[in-house]
Amino acid sequence: MRTQPNSTGKQVALAGAALATLFLFLVACQQSQPPTPAPAAAESKAVSTEKVFVVFEGPWAIVDDPKDANSVLALAPKTKLHRDLYVAASNVSTLAAGTYDLSVPAHGAATSGALDPSFAQAKIDAKSLQHALDDKSGRYVIRLPKPEAYVAARRFRSRIGSSYPPDASTEQNYATSVSFRYSVSTLNGFSLAGTPDAGTFNPLLLQLDTPTINFTIEPAQLDDPKDMCNTHSREAFRDTTKFMNSTLFVDFPNDASNCHDKDPQKARAVKAEAGIGGARGVPRYLFATMYLFHTSTSDCRAAILFLTTTP
Repeated sequence: MRTQPNSTGKQVALAGAALATLFLFLVACQQSQPPTPAPAAAESKAVSTEKVFVVFEGPWAIVDDPKDANSVLALAPKTKLHRDLYVAASNVSTLAAGTYDLSVPAHGAATSGALDPSFAQAKIDAKSLQHALDDKSGRYVIRLPKPEAYVAARRFRSRIGSSYPPDASTEQNYATSVSFRYSVSTLNGFSLAGTPDAGTFNPLLLQLDTPTINFTIEPAQLDDPKDMCNTHSREAFRDTTKFMNSTLFVDFPNDASNCHDKDPQKARAVKAEAGIGGARGVPRYLFATMYLFHTSTSDCRAAILFLTTTP
């Protein structure tokens, strides 16, 4: 009897050959495909920001720049009662009377919210503001970008009003020092340029090892410890309002009532009642009772003024 061919063995051989062919085909396909890209690198972290505070201490008034909607002005009178203005970061420079511009590197959007209620607010007519800006008999003007926020750096309880003495209803803790806050990505690029009323000023690059710049006007002498009437603060406020042609007065509720008898503001109060309050040319008084604006033991207690310009 003739033996039949082993069909099962042939089928196995054919299946093995097919699998080998399929394997070679898959390998060839993989080799022909472009390489799989490496995972994308993690996105870089957001640029870090740092808050910088530009602090004003002394008899300052703050007002929007009438010629630049993106800028704000800080104005102060130069008087015999005070030393020259100085700007201090990690380096310090004294500034003569004049107009200066503070440059700030790229920063966040300017504030659009309402002021903190602790800021004393008043109005100034456009003519009086321009007169103060043009007055080269003795004043400081600092122009800087509108900040992201105005922050009360220090407060003291007082009363402020257009009549003397101010009504008790005006009493609150008013800001006596103000910080302009900016969020920046670098502490480099802060600089000061300006035009003093006399002489020249070389542009100053401000070095910020810590994120603070101070514009400070100090009294010429230390406070008299026997003075219990805040005489210097009253006088500084008087000089500031006179400079801005504004009829405002300050009073301190914790002072003795007889402090009104020798208040240096009273000359302005009498003239205000006579219908010429705020006029320039009122004599300045020189007292030996001074405050160091920047010290913790002898702060100026007169409020910083925020002014709104009217036609």
